[in-house]
Amino acid sequence: MYEQSLSDRFIEIFDCKPDIISTAPGRVNLIGDHTDYNQGFVLPAAIHMTTTIAVSRRVDREVHTFAQGFAKSLDQFPLDNIETCSKETWPNYIRGTIKYLQDVSKNFSGINILISGDIPQGAGLSSSASLEIALLRAISELYQLNIKGIEAALIGQKAENAFVGCNCGIMDQLVVALGLQGNAMLLDCSDLSYQDIPIPEGSTILVVNSNVKRELVDSEYNARRKQCESVAEMLSVSSLRDLDIQNLYEAKDLLSDELFRRARHVITENRRTVDAAKAMKDNDLKLLGKLMTESHKSLRDDYEVSTKELDFLVDIISTEMGGTGGVRMTGGGFGGCVVSIMPKEKISSVICSVKTYYSKFSGIEADFYQCTASSGAFRRATRA
Repeated sequence: MYEQSLSDRFIEIFDCKPDIISTAPGRVNLIGDHTDYNQGFVLPAAIHMTTTIAVSRRVDREVHTFAQGFAKSLDQFPLDNIETCSKETWPNYIRGTIKYLQDVSKNFSGINILISGDIPQGAGLSSSASLEIALLRAISELYQLNIKGIEAALIGQKAENAFVGCNCGIMDQLVVALGLQGNAMLLDCSDLSYQDIPIPEGSTILVVNSNVKRELVDSEYNARRKQCESVAEMLSVSSLRDLDIQNLYEAKDLLSDELFRRARHVITENRRTVDAAKAMKDNDLKLLGKLMTESHKSLRDDYEVSTKELDFLVDIISTEMGGTGGVRMTGGGFGGCVVSIMPKEKISSVICSVKTYYSKFSGIEADFYQCTASSGAFRRATRA
């Protein structure tokens, strides 16, 4: 029914049927934040919320895009002169992705694009990566470009880094492209090798949106990346991945307190992430919970990307779970969501507690997403 309504809407806008419909998931990061751009480990999962893109060929070299859910929803640009859109942000994810796709293959011409989806904007659930990867899968199928998942992830990352202006790592795009249903992904960002890690039996993922909005491009996200690069340069390593905690403490006198704490978060978070993957394999929710608690404290105190609202949500959920699962902030920070893994029978009481106390504390109503680990766009079929 949804696909039919999307096809009908496509016909209304472009006066033709879509040739390909492609879907890409959002993602939530279970543990391992701000490690990806430091060549470290991350443990995200693709989730059931999606971006869906319908496309058709054009006879010219124009790209015409319509995005449902945006006030200014139309964008047009020529393939041969792709420039930044100064009026709106969302078109730049499309423009940048297509611009850098042309570095890989020029064997395509004009495209009609209709975008729809149910991933909440600005919540830290990778709506932008989902858009990029869904688009790349659709164009690849439309023009038989044979783009692979890792290749698509690198194109999407380059679009955000070089065109949009957000210096994100590779995590979001790669799990959105290559995640596996029922599994998280332990990704080594230094060489892009990954393992599928089963979600613990009998547990579920609950994401709670604080509804404190943040814009990564306009936040201190890029500043954190520069701080990490500064430490690596000062200590003569290519990235913080090459340091262990002993190396860092030996060099403590060379660093400001702030730079020391930034690096300490990254180094300890890498260790926690690898340990968390093992805990999930062993179905050890208690150990996983301990590691997630340590991660949140590190993000709050050493990396300073949490907020009072996120801290409050973590405290409520942790208290209600009583040591039977884990909870932490997730994503870039400065707002957005917390992620928790818990036994399925705990969901109702956790949601009830948050509804009871969070709005009294913050004046904001939280949103809840009980997430299913989903397959990435390049591990699922497109539809004609």
